[in-house]
Amino acid sequence: MDGLESYQLFTSDTCGFCARVRQFLQHRGIDMVFRDTLRDPAAFKELLQGGGRGTVPCLRIQRGDEVEWMYESMDIIRYLDTQSG
Repeated sequence: MDGLESYQLFTSDTCGFCARVRQFLQHRGIDMVFRDTLRDPAAFKELLQGGGRGTVPCLRIQRGDEVEWMYESMDIIRYLDTQSG
């Protein structure tokens, strides 16, 4: 992974699309901070305020002071696939 970026995956255990992203991460051996929006009200609030939608999965990408919120499981997988080489 790019050392200049850090990631958090906003997810829930009941979301099939989230499971798809988690399986990809496990298969590729990518470490990720998971934020469960159903079990952690603060995570859900941060997702709504930062990303503008409460939908999961959502990848929070931090580059210095800049934060990007990426929705859609296949977009997240494609992005992380290109970042991890």
